[in-house]
Amino acid sequence: MIERVPDCLEVRVTAASRQEADLICAAVVERRLSADCQIIAPVESAYWWAGEVQRSGEWLLLMKTTTGRFEDLARCVRELHSYEVPQIVAVALVAGTADYLEWIRRETTPRPGA
Repeated sequence: MIERVPDCLEVRVTAASRQEADLICAAVVERRLSADCQIIAPVESAYWWAGEVQRSGEWLLLMKTTTGRFEDLARCVRELHSYEVPQIVAVALVAGTADYLEWIRRETTPRPGA
């Protein structure tokens, strides 16, 4: 069954290295800030920084969470990230299968004593 989604997000973050991507991925999943985290092979990025066009290899992370957990997830990423201004953007999920969306909600619910 397909469900319209008012409260689930995909969060996209880029990391400077595979090690940084692994660190962030582990932290957001272990803290239940994201139900999952996928690390995508290196991507090439071009962007403006300090008045110049920069180019670098980065690792793309895709995370699924809820709107209620987004601020905590972003705070965790900032704590662990090496960039002064890391990419942390959320894309609203428009629809999804009911069981998968329920899994996201369940796995991002804070546990007692955590």
